[in-house]
Amino acid sequence: MRHVFVETNWVVAYAAPAHVRVRTALGLAERAAAGELRLYVPAICLTEARQPIRNRFHPRSAADAVRKYVGWATVEGRVEAEEGRTIWRILDQYEAIVSAQLNRVEDRLQSLIAHPGVEVFALDDQMLARAVELSAANLDLKPFDQSILAAILVRAGELRNQGIDDISFCELDRDLQPWDKDGRRKEPLASLYDSAQVWVYGDFAMENPPRPPA
Repeated sequence: MRHVFVETNWVVAYAAPAHVRVRTALGLAERAAAGELRLYVPAICLTEARQPIRNRFHPRSAADAVRKYVGWATVEGRVEAEEGRTIWRILDQYEAIVSAQLNRVEDRLQSLIAHPGVEVFALDDQMLARAVELSAANLDLKPFDQSILAAILVRAGELRNQGIDDISFCELDRDLQPWDKDGRRKEPLASLYDSAQVWVYGDFAMENPPRPPA
């Protein structure tokens, strides 16, 4: 079985309103439920995901922008009155459905705790101590990213001690990816992952960069 770490960007992609959920993020959860892999999510990522989901996907501003255009276009004769009413009904439906889903985002996040094949783990003293060590490692990371990195490195070590050697991290955040925008190794981050024997993917499909054969 493969053992895969994810963080806040995966939680957002999984728990966002249905029409903007990322298929490959959902795929990881489905593979975990099927027993193909096990997902590990630092608990603080659930907390961090709440506000971005509510802010980024709130329907009001987008819907109102289209309403303003439709009102103007109808007056100008660019949109027929019946077409405008149809668009208005679709916008009302969009706003109602997305708002209802945002009101249930807490339930969606909490469901991860009981999701089969998903382990939501809290930061322990060892992880907090590792985060302090990383603060002096010239990583140029924000404190939250330092905590995420520390949690993954420590938990990966615990898994290796259990005899597990297929450990990966799906990470879309450039700050925690061990390569720069040109694909060159980013030190000392790359060496930290190497020492922890954690392969980092830049997508949720676990395709890129391809992992070398064992």
